[in-house]
Amino acid sequence: MLTLLFSYFDWWQILGFIALGLVSGVAAGFFGIGGGVIIVPCMLLVGFPIQHAIGISIVQMIFASVFGSLLNYKKGLLDLREGVFIGIGGVFGASLSGVVLHFCSELFLSLAFLLLTAISLYRFATKSKVAQSPSPITNLYKKRAILVLAGAFTGIFAISLGIGGGLLIAPILGYYLGYDSKKVVPLSLFFVVFSSAAGSLSLYQMDIVDSRLFGAAILIGLASIIGVSIGIKLITKASANTHRIALLWIYCFAIIATSIKIFEKALL
Repeated sequence: MLTLLFSYFDWWQILGFIALGLVSGVAAGFFGIGGGVIIVPCMLLVGFPIQHAIGISIVQMIFASVFGSLLNYKKGLLDLREGVFIGIGGVFGASLSGVVLHFCSELFLSLAFLLLTAISLYRFATKSKVAQSPSPITNLYKKRAILVLAGAFTGIFAISLGIGGGLLIAPILGYYLGYDSKKVVPLSLFFVVFSSAAGSLSLYQMDIVDSRLFGAAILIGLASIIGVSIGIKLITKASANTHRIALLWIYCFAIIATSIKIFEKALL
């Protein structure tokens, strides 16, 4: 594998991928997101087309989400009975991501990523917690249906933009099912296991991800495993306000970096 990586990238690029994996892994464990909100803008800044940036982001999510979910399960934070249903929906939705990336232009995807990140920034900046329905759903079959639908909806849009899904799925589960953040974060990360695997297969079938991109994604993914363990430890020690402020800074970075690349494209 190292020989393959050095045939495509130099030392500085490889070290950059490792550092990016560590940072995105911490974000995955700490916020329950796939790390794409960090990886996609970084890949754009160093010159990758957005389709390739999204492809790298989706493939590397497999590593962080699997490892993080195992840790959450051992700590008793993950309910597999509910996670399976959200995962089923995620597989269905994410399987369409390759088609979306194949037919959508780079400008459209960049603008969509920017819009989604801006909406998430506004939501977290103006609310201290996710709003809840006056009557959260408690019926078992309705809850499972919501979990499947939430997974499918999130899988289509989030995986197509390389952001995993935690940013979208949290408000859905919080509003309709009344889940708090400590329950939503492990479920969001477990959802990413299914959605990222299905999304990676879809991208491979549509010839969007090649061996060069897989090599970069695997290196980032392996490094992210270390980051995930750090992030999960941090979430048990950080206050709710610290957690919120840190996520706001990540959103700001993603918006600025993506805006720079869109502006550069517009000048060409």
